[in-house]
Amino acid sequence: MKTREQLKEMAWKAIDDNKDKIIAFGDSIYKEPELGYKEFKTAEKIKKLFDELKYEYKDKVARTGVIANRKGKQSKYKVAVMAELDAVVVPGHEDACSTTGAAHACGHHCMMASLAGVAYALKDTGIMEELDGDISLMAVPAEEAVEIEFRNTLRQKGEISFLGGKQEFIKLGAFDDVDFMVMQHIKKKTDDTLADVSSACNGFVGKLVRYIGKESHAGAAPHEGINALNAAILGLNAVHAQRETFKSEDNIRVHPIITKGGTLVNVVPDDVRIETYVRGANAAAILDAAVKVDRALKSGGDAVGAETKIIDIPGYMPFNFSNELIDVAYDNMVKLCGEKYVNKWGAGFGGGSTDAGDVSQIIPTIHIYMSGAVGNLHTEEFRVGDKVHAYLTAAKALVAIAIDLLYDKCSIGENVKKNFKQQLTKEKYLKEWGKI
Repeated sequence: MKTREQLKEMAWKAIDDNKDKIIAFGDSIYKEPELGYKEFKTAEKIKKLFDELKYEYKDKVARTGVIANRKGKQSKYKVAVMAELDAVVVPGHEDACSTTGAAHACGHHCMMASLAGVAYALKDTGIMEELDGDISLMAVPAEEAVEIEFRNTLRQKGEISFLGGKQEFIKLGAFDDVDFMVMQHIKKKTDDTLADVSSACNGFVGKLVRYIGKESHAGAAPHEGINALNAAILGLNAVHAQRETFKSEDNIRVHPIITKGGTLVNVVPDDVRIETYVRGANAAAILDAAVKVDRALKSGGDAVGAETKIIDIPGYMPFNFSNELIDVAYDNMVKLCGEKYVNKWGAGFGGGSTDAGDVSQIIPTIHIYMSGAVGNLHTEEFRVGDKVHAYLTAAKALVAIAIDLLYDKCSIGENVKKNFKQQLTKEKYLKEWGKI
């Protein structure tokens, strides 16, 4: 029987041996960005890779998701190694899709490259035969919560129930036999850190807001109309008036955009639409702030006599940490990057959100951050400046964590599970969060 460290070295050598293929795979995905629940080309690429490696897989999970499973010598536990298929909307990015404005300005192509790296590490290396559990390679759609109206249309058709792909995976049972989830995300490169092991984040609910007024000639007969744009402006100002009521420790963020402001300049707007998130550090704070936001938005319609319609969509949950899993990840990242360059608790509380938070409510989950980005994420300046670190070192970290969890009768995994404080069962999650 090989030692745990010998298995890691074997995995890391396989990743290095396939360096050019992994980098080419990540670059290929970068060149063809797709938005959530539309990642058909990207899904085909990971399926082609699995075909080349002769991995059996299931596709079309939550529209575009792909899952391949690797069996250990026994199946005591299962680790899901996850990557995200989608891009974000940054139309000004030099590598954005000219049609959709999608760009990999959040680095999800790096995740896919690291997933490919793990796939190569587990192919014909003898590693799985030494482990007492299974590894599931998951390519998941739609982490970026964009195009809410489009996704709500999918919900109305019954094609999805949630904004995010991991949420759909939960609903569809993809995590029913999974005991741990591990994944990584690129971070901005700095001189003093190469990796953050963990970072807290907000949860949120999404809102689609519609003000319905009455058309009229804006010059000749504005008095005969009901101006839905005025209703929206008043509603948004009323939201601003609520901000001082949000507690600092709840980290509330409300950031609306008007997606439709009218049709013609000489017609009183009768149909104005807004999308917004209400983010917060915990579910109770999010729901409390959401009530205040609804009240404020409705006041704008009431003021001018417009109808206000608000549709709530369950967004993402805050992160529930497993300290023991953080320790496992930290030990491996120190070996790969050096203790001086690894920040165990990240940069503190982040205002962003991820549907990995939803998974973390149910099973132990780690979402590590590997440096390599130049420029801020979600901006035109974003680039990957260090592909070796962002693609390959990330893959090495993920496979090493999985090996630790499943080695020697899953003894480390057993300890992680024993100490994990589950916040929600799948059933309670679907009932409580899904009812929004």
